[in-house]
Amino acid sequence: MASAVVTLLGQLMQIPSISNEEHDIGLFLEQHLQGLGYTVERIPISPDSRRCNVYAYLGSSRKTRICLTSHMDTVPPHIPMRLTPNTIYGRGSCDDKGPLAAQIIALEELRVEDRIQPSDVSLLFVVGEEKGGPGMIAANSMNLSWEAVIFGEPTEGKLAVGHKGHYVFELTSEGVPAHSGYPQRGRSAISVMTAVLAALERTTYPSSDIIGPSTFHCGQITGGVGYNILAAECTALCAVRVASDLPGIERLVEAIVSEHEYVRLNKKFMYPELYLDHDVPGMGTMPVAFGTDAPRLKGEHKKYLYGPGSILVAHGDNESIGIGELIESVQVYKRIVEHCLHG
Repeated sequence: MASAVVTLLGQLMQIPSISNEEHDIGLFLEQHLQGLGYTVERIPISPDSRRCNVYAYLGSSRKTRICLTSHMDTVPPHIPMRLTPNTIYGRGSCDDKGPLAAQIIALEELRVEDRIQPSDVSLLFVVGEEKGGPGMIAANSMNLSWEAVIFGEPTEGKLAVGHKGHYVFELTSEGVPAHSGYPQRGRSAISVMTAVLAALERTTYPSSDIIGPSTFHCGQITGGVGYNILAAECTALCAVRVASDLPGIERLVEAIVSEHEYVRLNKKFMYPELYLDHDVPGMGTMPVAFGTDAPRLKGEHKKYLYGPGSILVAHGDNESIGIGELIESVQVYKRIVEHCLHG
C-alpha cells in the first residue's frame, strides 16, 4: 500500500479546507471511509453548526480501545499540490493531511494483515484545530474514553515528549485623535500600543528544562485611519507560548499591561504545557513548541504525538512532506497502535 498513502494525500490536498470551511473534506472522508467498510458518523460540533467532526470505526460499536486522530482544517491560503519525485508540496501536506492519510492507511494495513479487531481502533478527524480547537472540544460530548489516543502532527518522525501551552490575548489601546502636525494636542493609540508591546517583548518568561523557554509574540496589529491623524484606537492580538507556569505568566502579563495607561487586556483562550507519553521502544523523541488538540480532549488516556513532516515548513509557502517519510510513517503508526494494544 505504499502508493496508497500518496494517492490518498493527493485526494485530500485537492480539497481546500481552511478553518471554518471543512465541509467538503468531511464529506469526502465520510464517503471514502464508508467505501472501505467503516461505520462513519459526521457529528456537528454544535446543534446549529454545519461544521462536523468525522468519527469512524469497524462494526457496530463506537467504543474502541485506541483512537487515531488528526485535524482536517488548514491555515490559509489554500496552496494546490505540486508533486516531485521525492516531495509533495502544498497546503496541508504535513499539517495535517499527511499524518491524517498515513493514519487511515496504517489502519487499513493492520486490517488486511488481520492484526486488529473491530473494537481495537477508531479514527477521529476534527475541525478547527488551527483556530482554537472547537472540533476537539466538541468531541468531549461524545462521552467516549480510550486507553490511548495517537495525535497526528508533523514531528519529524519522532515521538514528542511534550509541547508548549498557549495564552492568547488581545490588547486595545485608546488614543485621542488630532492633526499630525500638532501631535501635542492628541495621543496616538499606536504609540501607546508599541510601548506596551516593547515591554512584553523585553520580559523573560518562565522556562522548562524539557520543552524550553516560554516566548511572546504579537501576531496581528491594527489601528489608525491615515498617516496624518493620530490614531484613536489600536488593537493587537498577542500570545505567549507557555513552557511553564501558566498562572504566573497570566499575572506577569497583567502586571505589565497595568503599568501602561489607556491599555485594556482581553483574554481569549489558554491552556498549559502538556507532557506526552513516549514509551514506544526504539523511537526517537523531541520536544515541540507548537500547540495541538491533545490537551483539549479530556480523559485519562495515554497521549502520543507523532507524524511525518516538519513544523518548520508548516503554514508557509513551501509547506511540504517527503514521500519517503510519509510512507515510513504508515509503518510507525502501526507500530504505535500495536504497542498501545499489546505493549
